[in-house]
Amino acid sequence: MRKFHALPVTLLAALALTACQDGTGTKDEGAAEPRLTSAATAPAKATTAVTDAKDTKDTKDTKSETAAKADGGNSGTAGNPKRGNSGTAKPTDPSDPANRVSCNGSNTTVTAEPVSRPLNHMLITVKNTGSKYCDLTYFPVLRFDEMQWVPQPIGDSRAQAVTTLAPGESGYAGVTLSAADGSGEHGRTSHKLTVGFQGRTPNSSGGPSALPKLPAEGVYYDSSLTVTYWLRDMDQALSY
Repeated sequence: MRKFHALPVTLLAALALTACQDGTGTKDEGAAEPRLTSAATAPAKATTAVTDAKDTKDTKDTKSETAAKADGGNSGTAGNPKRGNSGTAKPTDPSDPANRVSCNGSNTTVTAEPVSRPLNHMLITVKNTGSKYCDLTYFPVLRFDEMQWVPQPIGDSRAQAVTTLAPGESGYAGVTLSAADGSGEHGRTSHKLTVGFQGRTPNSSGGPSALPKLPAEGVYYDSSLTVTYWLRDMDQALSY
């Protein structure tokens, strides 16, 4: 039987060193070499992508700002020059007859209120509730209860131009109910008032009348009853 003798330690070390040098030695197959190139370049690619995205956003923001300035700040109103920032249509041109109608009971609200000063006076207020300009022509045609005569206008109160009301505006007429010195005749108290509107020509119809509510105690008037022409100023209407 053969006997194997132990190799000297120095010979074993030499064999191991030789195996490593000629590539025949044992290697660790589970460990992969790191890919330094990919790891080193990844942050650079990410930075480039972020920069490109920021440049694109800045370009879009600049274009949006330029378009807004060119539009005058009226966002959403392109192609509609009659609309402002709020999108509400501006009033129509009053110089165009097509945009003007007669004021009457269908497109206004009418009130009639006695005032403390001057004495024995009442103020009639007409507010345009329509969408077009309306004209208050001449003077109101007043009828208390079932009276058979029409109160005459005060000539000096006639305005130089027709009182035209834009939507939401008001016009006025002052009424002298009775003589302050008691010289009037046939005085009586009325609980009903009809306000008529004239058309483009004197004494023509301007449309439906209005029935403003009178105070519960009624309104006293006599033969001195007169009315002003339609005016734009309330104080002026009560100055006659």
